[in-house]
Amino acid sequence: MDFLNNCILGLFLYFPEDKSEYIPAAITSIIFLIAALFTMRMIIRYSRKEALKTKELEDEVARRNQAARGNEMKKL
Repeated sequence: MDFLNNCILGLFLYFPEDKSEYIPAAITSIIFLIAALFTMRMIIRYSRKEALKTKELEDEVARRNQAARGNEMKKL
């Protein structure tokens, strides 16, 4: 069982003796982290703008409905 675990984990885990091999991986991870954060912020910003547009549209529809009901009541 120990041999099997070592073989399986040996395929996925690699700890180099020369620790400078970690530098490119760290740089790549940082770049992707920054890109992910930037993308998340852009999505949040766009979502807020869309929510504001939707709210304005809902308010306009509500005002039109109110005006239509008011005109309807005047006719009666």
